[in-house]
Amino acid sequence: MEESLEIRSFEFDQLPSATQFASQIESSNIPAVFKGCIKDWKAFSNWNPTEGGLDYLQERLGTSVVEAMLSRTAPIFYGDIRRHERVALPFSTFIGLCKQHKQKMYDGCDDYVEPELHRQVDSNLESPSLLSGDVAPQQLYLAQAPIMSAENEETVQLETLKEDIATPAFLETKKLAAINLWMNNAKSKSSAHYDPHHNLLCIVAGCKQVVLWPPAASPMLYPMSVYGEASNHSSISLENPDFSIYPRAEHSGEYSQKVILHAGDALFIPEGWFHQVDSDDLTIAVNFWWRSSIMSSLSEHMDAYYLRRILRRMMDREMNQALAKASSADRERLKRHACEIHTNGELDSMEHDLDQSCQKQDLKGKEPQQRILLQKIGPCSLQALHDLVSLVHDCVNVADINQPMQSSSTFNSELNVKNDNGKIMTTEMFHLEDDPIAKILWTLEPHALQEVFVVMAHNFPRTLEVLILHLLSPVGAEVLTRKFDDMDQKTSEEDRKKFYQVFYGAFDDQFAAMDAILNRKELFALQSLLQAFKNVMDKYLGEKL
Repeated sequence: MEESLEIRSFEFDQLPSATQFASQIESSNIPAVFKGCIKDWKAFSNWNPTEGGLDYLQERLGTSVVEAMLSRTAPIFYGDIRRHERVALPFSTFIGLCKQHKQKMYDGCDDYVEPELHRQVDSNLESPSLLSGDVAPQQLYLAQAPIMSAENEETVQLETLKEDIATPAFLETKKLAAINLWMNNAKSKSSAHYDPHHNLLCIVAGCKQVVLWPPAASPMLYPMSVYGEASNHSSISLENPDFSIYPRAEHSGEYSQKVILHAGDALFIPEGWFHQVDSDDLTIAVNFWWRSSIMSSLSEHMDAYYLRRILRRMMDREMNQALAKASSADRERLKRHACEIHTNGELDSMEHDLDQSCQKQDLKGKEPQQRILLQKIGPCSLQALHDLVSLVHDCVNVADINQPMQSSSTFNSELNVKNDNGKIMTTEMFHLEDDPIAKILWTLEPHALQEVFVVMAHNFPRTLEVLILHLLSPVGAEVLTRKFDDMDQKTSEEDRKKFYQVFYGAFDDQFAAMDAILNRKELFALQSLLQAFKNVMDKYLGEKL
């Protein structure tokens, strides 16, 4: 878990103002715990099951009809509608079940058998299919029973309870979407899920353990299909996760944080954060939902723009990850090799080989004094130059090099190169680890790459032309342009102009060289975009392509 995403905790005397909450906590989209922030609620004492709270609630709401979740997999309650039912029953019936469980806890009877639940509900409120079989009290969970709903007032079942609670001061400026009651009579677990609203979860009685994951960790939790009824829930089974089907889930714990909430505490859960909740016996909670400022300000006519921005960012991430696979170890290996060559006196032999290659080149009428002396470049640059020239000369038909090259920015060249394992490589390569040319470019520092290309432009123009026009792969073009960007940041405008004049001056058609580099760079970006789409479908939307 990144340090920047760590959950903060605030004591009762440190509670933020509405302005501080909005600017410092809500805007960061990172959860926060507020200790004892609702201890002044009437509900904190009036609803406490150990202080006669069940009788109080039964007296206040006994005739109200509520909907409860019925789970055949209790104590686990999954959000998927296929794994639970919603049943209507009088609130007094649910309170009666809570009293039974409370008595069982006090009696300490391990062999206690819960009585069959006989739901006394009007026939027009329930389906006959819900009445089949015995229902144990622990299979019921009063989840998301509305105390207030801005969008659907007719569904509000427990409005009377508003008298016993108060909106925390730091939420006083928020336009609330809903206030809900959550109540379980026996221990329960909810499946991991996220909410489409900001959430403040307040513990009135009992205790909850909440495990949280940031939105970026959703691939580890395998969210259900985005078009499904439970698209905000994880597909992972809590009781018996199958890591052969969900291999990424095995590492989900590395991205999670756990908090324990006691009576009086509250937890801010930002929209999009996955959370899995374990509740103790007879735990009562109230939550507040409100739309985030981001979602509230999203205008429909801007959707296409935001989509493009998000896809671009995900595409850039794919490109960075593809290049990150070549670690700094490759660069260190090149430096170490160059130092060994210098120590062993192999530089003279390498320079001789390059001189021999240079003599075979068509130097376009340049005089020998115009050549840059090989002795002036550093060992790393010399090693890379030797490797690049050798790759081109050894793996491309020599006749093709000595013949005038037809400049082309297309990718249908028949030239190919072999890697160390003898594998034929083409300009359609997208993976850095498979492309020896791209790996050489990647290991060089910007100034070293500049030295190599200047020497190639003066001494090996035909080799440089073959390299750029015919052997540069999409990933190689991406690496090359990134190196060019780094060079541009570290050199003066005058030096930049001189370098590019020398570099592109080696080509018969400078625009063809530019096109070749840019077109292949865009091809790499396209491949990254397609991979980003695939990852979005698989990791974030729950669908495999």
